Amino acid sequence: MRALGGEPGPLYAGVKQMILARIQSGEWPPNARVPSENELVSELGVSRMTANRALRELATEGVLVRIQGVGSFVAERKGHSALVEVRNIAEEIKARGHAHTAEVIVLQAETASPEVADALEIPIGASVFHSVIVHHENDVPVQLEDRFVNPAAAPDYLVQNFQATTPNAYLTRVAPLAEAEHVVEATLPAPWECKLLAVARGEPCLTIRRRTWSEATSVTAVRLVYPGGRYRLEGRFSARADG
Repeated sequence: MRALGGEPGPLYAGVKQMILARIQSGEWPPNARVPSENELVSELGVSRMTANRALRELATEGVLVRIQGVGSFVAERKGHSALVEVRNIAEEIKARGHAHTAEVIVLQAETASPEVADALEIPIGASVFHSVIVHHENDVPVQLEDRFVNPAAAPDYLVQNFQATTPNAYLTRVAPLAEAEHVVEATLPAPWECKLLAVARGEPCLTIRRRTWSEATSVTAVRLVYPGGRYRLEGRFSARADG
């Protein structure tokens, strides 16, 4: 079996080479849609399995971004977020020259479960504010923000327009950050998270669990989920010896 172009090798490798060549030539620039499996089958005369493997491997290698139900696109350099800083994702996206949009899924008052009450240091059953927001970069979902807020710290949280501003920006203004706690882990998305982030069930995600305080008051407990193939987290530390 020979790859496309006559070189020995599996056919899927030839399909990958063809796609890479068009990307490297600039014919398919970042964010451009690449042919679907069916289109590759028709254009190249390969099997659907071959086309699928080529696209799948290029996505795994970070060359393509595959969005379920939409298609495959040429990836840009992965977006990134600071690991330990509490930053506004809208500002990060705009700093890269890209467009930020937000989709508000949930914005309501609830009673605190034992887990949420413990995280926010409030009584079980107390009122809390809950929001679920999906942040998009150039219309591609890059972060799922699942946030609980202490009403004592931000009483007007539920009346904010979180398509015009972000919870981070609003909370930073009304409850200035004094302390933050971060836990970072690799996770597999739940079915409802897969739907909102347009990822497959088996695609690994990066998750940050963060708690913040303003003075002595707990402000928020938030879970930030990033598709592993579209985002990375960064941190830089330095230690200097005195003298």
